[in-house]
Amino acid sequence: MERIFPDMQTCLFDSHCHLDDARFDEDREQLIASLPGQGIGACLTCGSDLPSSRAALELAKQYDFIYAAAGIHPHEAGKAAREDLAGVGALLTHPRVVALGEIGLDFYYDFSPRETQEALLIEQLDLAFEMKKPVILHVRESHGAMLDILRARKGRLPGGVLHCFSGSAQSVPVYEKLGFHISFAGSVTFKNAAKLREAARAVSPDRLLIETDSPYLSPEPFRGRRNHPGQVAEVCRALADAHRMSFAEMAELTCRNAAKLFGTPQLGGTV
Repeated sequence: MERIFPDMQTCLFDSHCHLDDARFDEDREQLIASLPGQGIGACLTCGSDLPSSRAALELAKQYDFIYAAAGIHPHEAGKAAREDLAGVGALLTHPRVVALGEIGLDFYYDFSPRETQEALLIEQLDLAFEMKKPVILHVRESHGAMLDILRARKGRLPGGVLHCFSGSAQSVPVYEKLGFHISFAGSVTFKNAAKLREAARAVSPDRLLIETDSPYLSPEPFRGRRNHPGQVAEVCRALADAHRMSFAEMAELTCRNAAKLFGTPQLGGTV
């Protein structure tokens, strides 16, 4: 595969992927080995329940450019046991686990009762605050409820990121004032995503992150195929256009923002 920066050091940081997903089972090792050559300097692979959080940590132990997040997704809230939350807490003590996530609310699918989702979200926000870890928030058709919970906890918020942002430009400063970053995935590249690109333009540069959410949400021009961290370059390109920056400037900016938020080493060199 062609290297994005043939004469430069790697600098793209995929701030949200799921490298433990079964869709990577056939070629996981080969794919991960190819990522530095595609300009990927760091990836954050995220859990959605206790087993996937443990799998994320195992990957982070194997590769020095992969970090892990541990948490219970709202889809799994109805199945989560008390010991699962304790297990997540134990994982957060490992230095390779740099965030609690992904957690949040999903009122689109409603795979778990809304009250259960909200109760588990609050517990995990408390845990993140106690452990001094940022959170990775999943918010789908639930921005009102999420903001109610976050506002009620002002002063006890751990900070973090709205992953795969789907909100409006008007909601961006509200989340920023609460101390959160905003991350965009492949959907910001879609031809019908004008409102999402408007939201991207509203984000303060020091709050921007990029991600793939792979294997989901392949960006243009790869829609319909399995996504992977190497394709985060297309998200970077879309945000660079939205903010009238060069690709290299946006790559460096989002890499710096991610490293600061997650407490990981800054990637060497500038582009």
